[in-house]
Amino acid sequence: MHVALSTVVALVLYFAVLIGIGLITYKKDDDMEGYALGGRALGPWVTSMSAEASDMSGWMLMGLPGYAYMAGISAFWIALGLIIGTWVNWVLVAKRLRIFTSVMGNAITLPEYFDNRFSDKHRKLRIASAFFIFIFFLIYTSSSFVAGGKLFNTAFGLDYRYSLFLTAGIVVFYTLMGGFAAVCWTDLFQGFLMFFSILVVPVTAMYYIGGVDATMARLNAISPHYFDMIRGADGSVLSLTAIISLLAWGLGYFGQPHILVRFMAIRDPKSIRQATHIAVTWVVISLAMAVLVGLTGRVYLGDVLKGGAAETVFIQLSGKFYHPFFAGIITSGILGAIMSTSDSQLLVAASSFTTDFYKILINPKATAAELVRMSRMMIIVVSALSLVLAMNPDSMILNIVSYAWAGFGAAFGPLVLFSLFWRRMTTDGAFAGIVVGGSTVLIWKNFFAFTGVYEIIPGFILSCLAIVIVSLMDSEPEPEVVARYDEAVAKLKEE
Repeated sequence: MHVALSTVVALVLYFAVLIGIGLITYKKDDDMEGYALGGRALGPWVTSMSAEASDMSGWMLMGLPGYAYMAGISAFWIALGLIIGTWVNWVLVAKRLRIFTSVMGNAITLPEYFDNRFSDKHRKLRIASAFFIFIFFLIYTSSSFVAGGKLFNTAFGLDYRYSLFLTAGIVVFYTLMGGFAAVCWTDLFQGFLMFFSILVVPVTAMYYIGGVDATMARLNAISPHYFDMIRGADGSVLSLTAIISLLAWGLGYFGQPHILVRFMAIRDPKSIRQATHIAVTWVVISLAMAVLVGLTGRVYLGDVLKGGAAETVFIQLSGKFYHPFFAGIITSGILGAIMSTSDSQLLVAASSFTTDFYKILINPKATAAELVRMSRMMIIVVSALSLVLAMNPDSMILNIVSYAWAGFGAAFGPLVLFSLFWRRMTTDGAFAGIVVGGSTVLIWKNFFAFTGVYEIIPGFILSCLAIVIVSLMDSEPEPEVVARYDEAVAKLKEE
């Protein structure tokens, strides 16, 4: 496949910006707080855009449009669940988590926060957390690499496996160089690029189709169910179980380490209100337009994309409409979506392994510089393992993401919520919540998927029950644990 020089130039400029950010921030992070949290110095714009860019990933520009291309407007059930989940997460969790992690030992990772919150003398919370973070981030990161593979294969005809290595290579480079600061500043840049791309492509498609009315008329001609929230485009009825499962994506937000860490890193808790407005506005518009990409793509391209190829509808449309240089900018927007998540996942997984496993079990006397080196080495290890999982070009991005999303949501979501709002919660209750939630997702996905119930639902519910039952059966938390909780609540009221 011939690739226009101007498209290559656009991509090279994009990569140059990312690498430049990594090099600029390289010297700034000489300890783990700087490397893993950017020194808790992020402003509201960087925090909000980084959180949402790392949240949405390649599935927003590829997975969700592909689902809408095949299913119609009923795909918006997922978007609705995510919009509600985003808003509730920012309102309930963001400010409390920022203050609680600061008060409780200045924790820089979720597992460290759990350890400090409950004074876990045996460190079982950190080890269990690090285990599930490692497992589910392998799966999650592989979805980003699959998206990159499909992108380069579709846009440039590059071999799928070469595309995987190219995607992984650039992400690993600037994550190794700059750490959290590089990740967040690139996410700000990528968040604006993603937003621009997701707006311009469906609007252009409707222009070429003949406008909004013409687009709706042609969709209705293809299938009257394209605008039916209760039926798929093929006429199949969405059961109540299916609708609840799609909405349940919103539950996952409370347990996503790569999103929650942004709350922990904001400079001033008072800025969270502004960041909330920015984030929710970005999510509402972006998800609505992602669904519209799928609908307009079905009209303009016809019924030509089957199976996993449906997830390339955004790429196909951008290649049809624009000058090669501008198409390269749009392609960069997709890369931004992919990389803004995979870099965050790599950094959180590496930081968790380093501070919650290596430092605890292997080398408690490790220096700050050694921990940063170990974290960088683990970025390479996680990337390599994720590449192995991503080797199948027929993998569906949305399916991979849904699995990892459920795993984090069930393992950590209830624990985060209860730890912030229930002072009676105990260490054993927290441990039970992690193990029961994470294990339920793994078991349900592999043995009970035939029920059609999204695995986050039983995982989240059983994790909540485990936390409450075990905590109530346990003795009262130690006075120092309760006092630290009360201190955090008091500081929260001061802000």
